[in-house]
Amino acid sequence: MTTRPDNYFTEKYQLTATHSEVVAALPFLRPGKALDVGCGSGRNSLWLNMKGFAVTAWDKNPQSIERLNQIIAAEGLSGIETQITDLNSVRFNGAYDFVLSTVVMMFLQPETIPQLIADMQASTVKNGYNLIVAAMDTEDYPCPIPFPFTFKSGELSHYYRQWQIIKYNEHVGQLHRTDENGNRISLRFATLLAKKAPAE
Repeated sequence: MTTRPDNYFTEKYQLTATHSEVVAALPFLRPGKALDVGCGSGRNSLWLNMKGFAVTAWDKNPQSIERLNQIIAAEGLSGIETQITDLNSVRFNGAYDFVLSTVVMMFLQPETIPQLIADMQASTVKNGYNLIVAAMDTEDYPCPIPFPFTFKSGELSHYYRQWQIIKYNEHVGQLHRTDENGNRISLRFATLLAKKAPAE
């Protein structure tokens, strides 16, 4: 464990801030093995590593993984493994305490989502956790961006009906993208934190 401030990597390397739901999930977690599904430049992976997790970080963008590898090398970090991974075609298993995917699934092909979530669940140890945050397309907040995939109301929580759902909501949030007037685009996000334990 280090004594770096929480925003150390964000500030030093101009990364997007650690996702607020990852920060909010930490009190439920015990440091162990984490899998970051769609890690980008590593904002969540680096933060979790700083909190004592051994992190496996996947992204299909070679530039993102290269950037993360540069930070790992520059900081002399251990406990982060990176891999260029196409989430549209990967099948995987493992034994992770925490599997997370934040603002990634809307970029994937719809037919890959059920198997990806099934693999995330199967790769989670008993009493481990999954965190998913992904864009939705709803009547009141239609998604203006032609993402390949968006969740419908209740769809994400249905995947976890056998788990203990710690948090689930479909609140309105904002993308980093802006509309033609320069305003950040608002839409609903499905947010789920669930524990691999019998639903209560």
